Amino acid sequence: MPPTANTTVAQALQEAQASGLARLDAQLLLLFAMGKASYDRSWLVAHDDALLSHDAIATYARLTMERARGIPVAYLVGNKEFFGLQLAVSPAVLIPRPDTETLVTWASEIMATRDADEPAGQLIDLGTGSGAIALALKAHFPGWNVTATDASQPALDQAMRNGATLGLQVSWCLSDWFGNLTASRYDLIVSNPPYIPENDPHLEALAFEPRSALTSGHDGLDDIRRIVTHSPSHLRAGGWLLIEHGYDQGPAVAALLADAGFESVMQRADLAGVTRCTGARWGGP
Repeated sequence: MPPTANTTVAQALQEAQASGLARLDAQLLLLFAMGKASYDRSWLVAHDDALLSHDAIATYARLTMERARGIPVAYLVGNKEFFGLQLAVSPAVLIPRPDTETLVTWASEIMATRDADEPAGQLIDLGTGSGAIALALKAHFPGWNVTATDASQPALDQAMRNGATLGLQVSWCLSDWFGNLTASRYDLIVSNPPYIPENDPHLEALAFEPRSALTSGHDGLDDIRRIVTHSPSHLRAGGWLLIEHGYDQGPAVAALLADAGFESVMQRADLAGVTRCTGARWGGP
C-alpha cells in the first residue's frame, strides 16, 4: 500500500517493509525521495515522526513499486558507494560490489611497494564499467598513471563522467580488452571481467544489469583466458596481473596463470572467506 497524505517517516518505512521491501532498501529509497544523502540513515531514526511532502510521497511510491519489480536500488537512486567514492551508476554498467574491494585492496598493497624515487607506476583497469576500480586506485595513488578500458561506449561514458565529477585524471580507452591499446607496458593490470557461465541460474537475479558484463562462455572463463593469454605482452618484467573471478573459479584461474608462464601465483579471499581474486607476477620472456 503506497503512502498517503500525512504519512510520517516511520509509517512510510513500515508500510514498505510490510509489502516485502528490505529495511535497508526502504531507507535508501526514502532518503532519495526526500532529497537526502544515502549515508544519512540516522536522520530517519531521529526524525521518524516527520511528515513527508506530497512530492516525496509520490516519488517514494514510484520507487518502491519499481524496486518490487526487481530494479536494483543503485539504479533507482543513480549512485553507489565504492571504496569511499560515490559513483554514479546506470543500467549501462554493473553495480560496484563489496567483493571487488578485495581486488582494490590487493592492488593497493602492490602499488604501495613502489619506491618514491622510481618513475610513475603504470596501471590499467580492463573492463572498467563505472570506473570503480580505476578511480579508487587513482584516488589513493595519485602519482600513478592509470588507464581504463571498456568495450562499451555507454559504460565508458559513465566512467568518464564519474572521473570528471571526482576530479580524478584517468586515461579512458574504448577497447575490447587489449584490442585498441598501443604497445605500452604496465606495472599492474587489474580486471573484474565477466565470469558467470552463460546458463548460470543466478543470472535471473541480475536481469537488470548488462548481460555482456556478466557472462563469458559456457564455463564463465572465456574472457579471463583472453586476458591471461595477452597480458604478458603488456606487462613489464616483474609486473602483476590481478583478476576477480567467481567463488569456485580460483583453481581454474590459477592454472591458467601458471600455464601461461606467470610466477608467484597467489589468491585473496573476500570478507566471507571466499576466494575472490587470483593474481600472479610476470617474470619476463
